[in-house]
Formats: sequence, structure tokens, C-alpha cells
Amino acid sequence: MTTDTEEKPQTAPEAGAESKGQFALQRIYLKDMSFESPMVITERPTTKPTLAQDLHTKVDKVGDNHYEVVLHLTITVKQDENVMFLVEVHQAGLFYITGLEQEQIKHVVSSTCPSILFPYARETIDSLAVRGGFQPLMLPPVNFDALYAKSRADAAKADGQAGNSSEVH
Repeated sequence: MTTDTEEKPQTAPEAGAESKGQFALQRIYLKDMSFESPMVITERPTTKPTLAQDLHTKVDKVGDNHYEVVLHLTITVKQDENVMFLVEVHQAGLFYITGLEQEQIKHVVSSTCPSILFPYARETIDSLAVRGGFQPLMLPPVNFDALYAKSRADAAKADGQAGNSSEVH
């Protein structure tokens, strides 16, 4: 059974009609990276190395409706107390965002944009580790929506505590 569908021509929105928001990736680029391997590995480690991950984002409005989002990732791998290697990557993207409320824009640049950038940063980190003579380092996915929700909850809690402690006697 087949169904025929007829496409309706796109028309401009009527005056007073709500316009929908737009989100578009303009460009993805590597803004900065470094790799340091201070420890000389002479034999295979007997214990499993530990990995520490520091992750944060920086957002700058760089023009009308254009936002640069930079995902900063620092990975430190240690064998016992010795640093085997340290990788720092600043993966950036330029995003076009229009037609959204300020709170929606905050969510997009804090969650959606880093989610787009993370696989690129993860691949760069893995490649640098291998080029440094180490085993591939595939970082697990990050739930940026959960991180954003946690930061909002923490901010609300801090605002609530600040409100309680600012009573005048």
C-alpha cells in the first residue's frame, strides 16, 4: 500500500505569528591543545593507571546571534603518583542561534553545543595519547543535559542559601 503526499509550498509567516527558533552549526575547530608526557615508561605498568578529567565550557557572544562555545577538557593519567601524560584540548564551535528566549539559549550553549563538540575533542585526545606512545584512550560519553541541570540546581540552592543568610537584624 502506498500513500501519496502532497507537499505544500512554504510561505512566509503571517504578521503576528510566532517565529520558531533557529540553531545552526557554522564551524567546528580546534582552538588549542597540548600534550605532556613527563614520565619515561621503560616497562609495562603493573597496576592500572588512574585517569582524572576536568571539563568545562566557555561561551562568548561574538556577533548578532553567533556564539562561540569552547569545550575545555584536561585529562591527567597517573601511574601511582607519577603523571604518565596530560592532555589539554580546547575544542570550539561557532553556532548561530536566533528566536529563542534567553533561558533557552543558556540551555543550548551549555548542553547541546558541548554535546556536539565532545566527540571531536574525544577523538583528538585519543589520537594524541596514541601518538605519545600510549594505549588508545576512549573517554566515555558525557551527559551535558545532566551537568546543566545539576549546575542550575546548585545555583538555585546557592541563591536560596544567600537569601536566608542575608536577613537584617
